[in-house]
Amino acid sequence: MKVAIITGITGQDGAYLAKLLIENNYKVIGLTRSHSNFKGSNLNYLNISKNIVIEESDLLDFSSIIKVLLKYKPDEFYNLAAQSSVGISFEQPIGTINYNTQSLLNILESIRLLKLDTKVYQASSSEMFGQVKNLPVNERTPLHPLSPYAISKASAYWIGINYRESYNVHCVNGVLFNHESYLRSPNFFVKKVICTSLAIKNGLAENLSVGNIDVKRDFGYAPDYVKAMWLSIQQDKADDYLICSGQSIYLRDIIYYVFDYLGIKKDKLIENPELFRPTDMEDMYGDNTKARTILKWEYNKSFLSILDILIEEETNNFK
Repeated sequence: MKVAIITGITGQDGAYLAKLLIENNYKVIGLTRSHSNFKGSNLNYLNISKNIVIEESDLLDFSSIIKVLLKYKPDEFYNLAAQSSVGISFEQPIGTINYNTQSLLNILESIRLLKLDTKVYQASSSEMFGQVKNLPVNERTPLHPLSPYAISKASAYWIGINYRESYNVHCVNGVLFNHESYLRSPNFFVKKVICTSLAIKNGLAENLSVGNIDVKRDFGYAPDYVKAMWLSIQQDKADDYLICSGQSIYLRDIIYYVFDYLGIKKDKLIENPELFRPTDMEDMYGDNTKARTILKWEYNKSFLSILDILIEEETNNFK
């Protein structure tokens, strides 16, 4: 039986990945900074809590990582933990950059010093590319991060490559574009749009307040994207992969689709300049050819069809 460690296991990706690994007969270890603050609602929702061992480990504490690696000697280590909000990163740039880089450094250096054969998956982000000149982006597109979060992810991306090339640590960078599900955190755009729209429909909110929605993004479905994460770490050679749908959609069109689906009038939408980011990309979508070719990853969902799934699941769970 293979052993896998997952950081960020309580988040959307961690929960769906844990479910996938359990279905493939893995022993899954989830790391949390503190048992007292552990929230397993996503794991409970997927009915997998009883199949996961939860260990305390602070990713900023080198000795803490050493301890858990020695205990389990994992075959695979998925680093999904991060300060992952672009908006919050502008408010907390030092904390975001420090955590998102130092945590990976500690993981890779621990594996190097212990001489383990553990394969590492690092959760990278499309935000690293920033203001690109040519679309779609691919694995050879230069990075030009536009936020502290993006800077932290770009730094971690190169840390992973350096450990791969300099120390022969098997580290895969999975560059995931936006991917949604019912388990998405409430501060993310699509989740906020659907939940607020349901609140408006049920008389619990007056309007939906958003920032700049005249930008386009590449969106996909999280359960399918975590399969690509898993496939990427099964390869004999560590490499970097873009996981994306290959097409983008205006944020405004997403809102209008949700409003129309739920029968909400457009005047319930408020565009608030105070919510605009200091810097933003006008359009972003990727080329998933490498993932489809090498990993044999299959993905052909339109985002409107995914919105149907998300709206229905949110409606069924709305309180």
